Amino acid sequence: MEEFESSSLGRVTVYSIQGCPHCVQAKAILGGLGVPVCDVDVGKHPELRARVKELTGRSSVPQIFFNNIHVGGNDDLQKMAPEELQRLVNVVKKEPLPADAPPLPEENPTESPSGETDGAAELSLLLRELILKLFSEHLSADGKSVDYKGMSGDPAFERYCELAIQLQRVELLSLSREEKLAFFINIYNALVIHGNLRLGAPTNMLQRYKFFNYVSYLIGGELFTLQDIENGVLRGNRRGMAQLLRPFSKTDPRLQVALPDAEPLIHFALNCGAKGCPPIKTYTPKDIDSQLRTAAEAFLENDDSCLVDSGKREVRLSQIFKWYKADFGGTDEKLLKWVLDHMGDSPKKSSLQDVISAGKTKVIFLPYDWSTNGTH
Repeated sequence: MEEFESSSLGRVTVYSIQGCPHCVQAKAILGGLGVPVCDVDVGKHPELRARVKELTGRSSVPQIFFNNIHVGGNDDLQKMAPEELQRLVNVVKKEPLPADAPPLPEENPTESPSGETDGAAELSLLLRELILKLFSEHLSADGKSVDYKGMSGDPAFERYCELAIQLQRVELLSLSREEKLAFFINIYNALVIHGNLRLGAPTNMLQRYKFFNYVSYLIGGELFTLQDIENGVLRGNRRGMAQLLRPFSKTDPRLQVALPDAEPLIHFALNCGAKGCPPIKTYTPKDIDSQLRTAAEAFLENDDSCLVDSGKREVRLSQIFKWYKADFGGTDEKLLKWVLDHMGDSPKKSSLQDVISAGKTKVIFLPYDWSTNGTH
């Protein structure tokens, strides 16, 4: 059997993102089929995103191909009849890869495995790859929770901690807006995981307040807490929840690093370690705005984050929109317009358009799931 498997003429190609639960589930199924599976991380190879969307008409991951036959995503794979799946496995085993097979990334010989770097953007990606490698390897079978205990015993976590120390040497003032967005989003998500591993997950409001105000990295010679990164840097130095003052005073050197204005799309990229948060993904400076927009579309398509009730003329939204309403325009009317403008084309978007057009829309904020995404 082993010999037959290794002599397969074709391949299965999966376009995925590290840390994506649906990708983990799909790859677990494909790994048991006895055919070569080529996993392409579009987080590391953003140049392939547009090509995959062109081939599939979708921007979500995973996207799965048996030779050049597009199967779809994780749900499509799971719903497939066993005989149809077996037929596709036989295609991969017996038919050579056709000329129009989905593309693989070009080899990049310039990548340095040493990790010794002064570049903030480069170090951010190295850290991100390590923490996401840990994250994806320690996800539960359903992809919804993380085995933090198992992760803390992984040698890759020690390597991550060594790399994190290098953050104190990076030069932040040289970063462009796009590099700054990707760097601080990646660092925030990694720092939350690091904080969870070292201190355990906060379980009540007081613990959460302490966690976000004390868990920190020394970056470029200055201390940045999670609160400083989110509200100081990424929200253009705006007050956060339960904050009386802006994070940075006028004389604070960290103010030079802050974005000039709040960037609302960061709220769909930052993961605070709770089940109500958006999923963890890799962000790169190139096309960062389009990556963030895709994250917002995915968040709004989820009924746990946005629900439209045409009969009651109600729109139910994640608490994130209540907490940071100022970033989305400050009023219900402007908030609904922002949500509509950032949804992907879908039946839900049409329903929202109809409800808004009818007038007198009621906005309700859904309960937030603060329970940890860690296994107990």
